[in-house]
Amino acid sequence: MRPEDTPRPAQARRPTVREAFLRLMRDLGIDTVFGNPGSTELAMFRDFPEDFRYVLGLQESVVVGMADGYAQATRNAAMVNLHSAAGVGHAMGNIFTAYKNQTPLIVTAGQQARSILPFDPFLSATQATELPRPYVKWACEPARAEDVPLALLRAYQMAMQPPCGPVFLSIPADDWERPTDWVAVRHVSRATAPDPASIAQVAQALTHSSRPAIVVGAGVDRDAAVERVVELAERHQATVYAAPMSARCGFPERHALFRGFLPAMRERIVQSLEGHDLILVLGAPVFIYHVEGEGPHVPNGAQLWQVVDDPQTAAWTPAGNSVVSSIHLAVDALLAGPGPAQPRSAPAARAAVAPAEPSMPMSVAYALQTLDAVRHADDVVVEEAPGSRGVMQACLPMDGAETFYTMASGGLGHGMPAAVGVALARQRLGRPGRVIGLIGDGSSLYAIQALYSAAQLGVPVTFVILNNRRYAALQDFAPVFGYAPGVKPAGTDLPALDFVALAKGHGLPGHRVEQPQELAAALEQALHHSGPCLIELVVA
Repeated sequence: MRPEDTPRPAQARRPTVREAFLRLMRDLGIDTVFGNPGSTELAMFRDFPEDFRYVLGLQESVVVGMADGYAQATRNAAMVNLHSAAGVGHAMGNIFTAYKNQTPLIVTAGQQARSILPFDPFLSATQATELPRPYVKWACEPARAEDVPLALLRAYQMAMQPPCGPVFLSIPADDWERPTDWVAVRHVSRATAPDPASIAQVAQALTHSSRPAIVVGAGVDRDAAVERVVELAERHQATVYAAPMSARCGFPERHALFRGFLPAMRERIVQSLEGHDLILVLGAPVFIYHVEGEGPHVPNGAQLWQVVDDPQTAAWTPAGNSVVSSIHLAVDALLAGPGPAQPRSAPAARAAVAPAEPSMPMSVAYALQTLDAVRHADDVVVEEAPGSRGVMQACLPMDGAETFYTMASGGLGHGMPAAVGVALARQRLGRPGRVIGLIGDGSSLYAIQALYSAAQLGVPVTFVILNNRRYAALQDFAPVFGYAPGVKPAGTDLPALDFVALAKGHGLPGHRVEQPQELAAALEQALHHSGPCLIELVVA
């Protein structure tokens, strides 16, 4: 018998790219795809498995916003599927927000078939990996179809590695049926421990300071360190402030040590922190500014330490010293250190906010104080009402971990779909309470299609629309840029919007409230609704 005639053992069939991709998603704990499909994505979803869920968004920015909220609430990367170059272009605003939010997203986009890419075909993406940059941590169009599952594993590890953020995969439409190999999940440590010598210096500074301040940012909640930071602040009787533009709640705002929110203006930050000899910033940059300023970045004579998980942030910080670390590990190290060298008295109490009086039209303060009175302790707020944010911070205090989400980018169109994503995640995890989507009238229209997704999913979310019939943030900010008092920037009035009609058109019940005496009952009804609903509050 010739050697070539010897029977060979049967080889197991190699999986297709689709099979290996989907099994790897399962192994990574991802069974939900947020998408708005096009022709170049159809091959990916043929024979879509029954144990997976496809969440449809009617516009690509809505898709990314929902995935952002879902990923933050589940603390795992979310899968997004977009359509070639046009879909990625539509989604870029919320990809930018996800990057600023440090949200782990795996953004995939269909590409035309490899066989016709040399001919610049219809619906192809030229230089596909360049389009989402610089607002993704990594972008790849695999060189071979067989490499797509490996690229997914690398994308997941990159998205989840601190600082977390979105990544991007461009996948040609004819890759999915090609044979490949199974890919096994590998453990990669994600937590970054602080340098022992540096964190010891921070501990000594805390011990010997006479009036320390702690400034908390979104990283405290992202790293599940809120309770640890409360313990640290109480041990040192430290005054606590929220960092400018913080997108999460890093400290319970009713706590006796909490003193409010730092503005995004250099001189006012220095004024707020005056008198503190040590400023410890946790999970936030030092500092985010919104307008030009001058002078020092912190009060003269104050020692500054910053703890962040992003070395880029540590590099550009204009003052003080930085420790690159996961926040929970850094705070654990500080809690293992000594307490104050000398007893400290508690800081002076924060001034109470006066109750707002009913009026016609209602003030935002009255509306939000009423909302605070009727909401349930388990309810979560997802906010995008920048014109009312200062009032919200005074009248609608958040209670700590996983109670508040907003956009770190300043870009509109995130809050409404993110509320759907957070509600979907909390429903999936079996957590009580509702999500309150607190949205400005102007902000809502950047992603109003999120109402449709909320209706189809049946998620427990109440959209509270603050209708002041204008882009309030722009009008209120205009004097900073030289506008005379009372002069409105062009294009900043929003008359004649009907949010009840918009809600009903997308499949949700809606209710409009103008009379202050009707507000409490209407809010209670909206917050006890079995599914998604919308309530429009006409405010001054």
